[in-house]
Amino acid sequence: MGCQQERHDAPPRSSLEYGQQMAIDLLVFGPHPDDLEIGLGGTIARHTAEGRSVGLIDLTAAELSSNGTPAERQTEAAAAARVLGASFRENLGWPDGGVAATPRMMRTAVDAIRRHRPRTIAIPYWHDRHPDHAHASDVLSTAAFTSGLRKYVTDHEAWRSDWVCYYFINDSASPSFVVDVSAYYEQKRAALGCYRSQFETAAPGADEPVRTRLNAPAFRTLVESRDAQFGALAGVAFAEGFVVREPVRRSTLLKDRD
Repeated sequence: MGCQQERHDAPPRSSLEYGQQMAIDLLVFGPHPDDLEIGLGGTIARHTAEGRSVGLIDLTAAELSSNGTPAERQTEAAAAARVLGASFRENLGWPDGGVAATPRMMRTAVDAIRRHRPRTIAIPYWHDRHPDHAHASDVLSTAAFTSGLRKYVTDHEAWRSDWVCYYFINDSASPSFVVDVSAYYEQKRAALGCYRSQFETAAPGADEPVRTRLNAPAFRTLVESRDAQFGALAGVAFAEGFVVREPVRRSTLLKDRD
């Protein structure tokens, strides 16, 4: 499971090498490689362990990152996808620091949704300290709606997903619901561990990295404390929180039992 077992000198796998699928269960978008692991790595691992098909799409190559090259980030992202059991991982090649609702970006996002036909789409929460994260939320929310419009023409037929769920990267709020990821938390840790260029302060034989918020010891603590807090509120060890814009429908007032 651990990323230490991966060959980091190997080329990253493409979506086709992972076995590109149609009509998947869950499609997760992340602005930069490592964002989706931070926000819902445990949820991804839980879905794949339960036999659900999950696809991952990074919007940018994170070319403006203080540490690591785009090629390194792509290799790390491919390794993390394998740890989480994703069916495929793609990168849309949007400009880092320039995520916006341009016609090209909107079309590629809509086409990705239509191509994979997900039942559920997961995208970043709309309030976040990083501008790319907030902008990505806006663009992808519009893309999810536009995907269902038959008169918006792309290379694939219109597709309306069942719903859109928003996950937290930096900021958080009161969630609409949480997913218990206690049994999959080591997988989340292992997936984050794949991003050595971002989270390690120094690699053997490498130049000293630039000090950033990500490679400060407190950052991983911040992520885990948030997941532990959501877990404590739900009576479990670790949980990841999600926001949805519409009411969550239930058939009864009886509490679900595991």
